[in-house]
Amino acid sequence: MVSYHPSLDAVHSAGAAAVYTPPTPYQARPELYGAAFSVVDDAKDKAKQLSAQAQREFDKAAVKAKPSTGKMELYSGSYYAACTFGGLLACGLTHAAVTPLDLVKTRRQVDAKLYTSNTQAWRAIYRAEGVRGIFTGWSPTLLGYSAQGAFKYGWYEYFKKTYADLAGADAAARHKTGLYLAASASAEFLADIALCPWEAVKVRAQGTIPNPYAGGALDGVRQILAKEGAAGLYKGIYPLWGRQIPYTMMKFASFETIVEMMYARLPGAKADYSKAAQTAVSFSAGYLAGILCAVVSHPADVMVSKLNAARAPGEPFGAAVGRIYKDIGFGGLWNGLPVRIVMIGTLTGLQWMIYDYFKIFMGFPTTGGAAPPAEQNE
Repeated sequence: MVSYHPSLDAVHSAGAAAVYTPPTPYQARPELYGAAFSVVDDAKDKAKQLSAQAQREFDKAAVKAKPSTGKMELYSGSYYAACTFGGLLACGLTHAAVTPLDLVKTRRQVDAKLYTSNTQAWRAIYRAEGVRGIFTGWSPTLLGYSAQGAFKYGWYEYFKKTYADLAGADAAARHKTGLYLAASASAEFLADIALCPWEAVKVRAQGTIPNPYAGGALDGVRQILAKEGAAGLYKGIYPLWGRQIPYTMMKFASFETIVEMMYARLPGAKADYSKAAQTAVSFSAGYLAGILCAVVSHPADVMVSKLNAARAPGEPFGAAVGRIYKDIGFGGLWNGLPVRIVMIGTLTGLQWMIYDYFKIFMGFPTTGGAAPPAEQNE
């Protein structure tokens, strides 16, 4: 009968054959693998510990930043104050950081023949004025866009909630894009009143060679007030509204829509993603929205630069616009568009990232989606 089990002699023979033999020089040394894998595992564990520690420190800082009286509620006075400060940081810092781009863009809008390219412009400015020259206009930019950002983001959050409550939950959900457009237009109207004086100083400082306001932003304000009065600081308000209101309507409505589309196509819900992932979504959506903003608002941006640089004291607004358009034509309204696309795309992406990160830091959700109806926030 055939046996289906090995004999006792066969088992003993196999055990004797399994004696350890050292590896040859051409074979890997398995005893080294254990140490290597141990080092990798230790590094992974340390990285996880550091990441967890960093998150704990962030959460502690966020808790300390909140009022000691209790949790900050959505759509409360503290919430709008936090959004206002977040907007100040987001717009002031980013606009000041891209002053060299803005300088070249403004000068090429004022005089299209001044430079042959952006690189040639920066080289020429650096040779003539040094690093300080490349950052001409940074102080009115920082002050003006800090004020504008505070008004824009703070009032946007307020108007978005207010208009949603007025419309009702169902209408707000059905017409949320219209809600974003109305809220952003209202916010930007007020924000431009805060921006306009500083924008007038910035454009003249950047568009005039040499800079007539070497003493800085306050020196520029004093000179304009002395020569032209308060009207001199606001002579660009109409084209500024014409540039900024469509720009902001596109910025907020397209951002909210793109964020919603991105999360709809990503696996899981928005709440499932980490804070870093949510701010990455904010940057990506903001950059795409910025490209659209740049195209929509560019003709008005050129006109703002021209009016602040070339409008004569007392010249009627309509006459000045007609004269400038006659000089530059339709094509001239698009001077500097490529560099503005890069500048505005980067600016808008960074602004939304900073703003949403600050909201997370303060314990609020990132931007995206219509405000919930009033009864849900009681």
